[in-house]
Amino acid sequence: MKFGYTIVYVPDVAASLAFFEKAFGFKQRFMTEQRDYGELETGGTILSFASHELAESHSKQGFVYCSQTEKPLGVELAFVTDDVQQAHATALKAGAVEIAAPMLKPWGQTVSYLRCPDGSLVELCTPMG
Repeated sequence: MKFGYTIVYVPDVAASLAFFEKAFGFKQRFMTEQRDYGELETGGTILSFASHELAESHSKQGFVYCSQTEKPLGVELAFVTDDVQQAHATALKAGAVEIAAPMLKPWGQTVSYLRCPDGSLVELCTPMG
């Protein structure tokens, strides 16, 4: 078994791809002609976005979308960087909302939390040990 990718269901796939490119420096890998699914090049695992409409086609029960909640959902996307302070500031300038400013954790890792315009929760952190 291998972890292949994460899909975040969002209101506007193109807008999420553009935000993640601007805020975190990821490059767009792919987007369908319908603009209902797109992927970012993030390293070993693909981060992708799909429209609410595409999500609904997979499940008649529907979903609770992160863009519809006042508080972030209990799932986060974690990005590892050597400079959390700079990455955090860049994401804020791109339109993210601060959940927690960069802080040094007792185990030696620097971590911050942001909420993206599409509602997704992002952790920025330095590498472990």
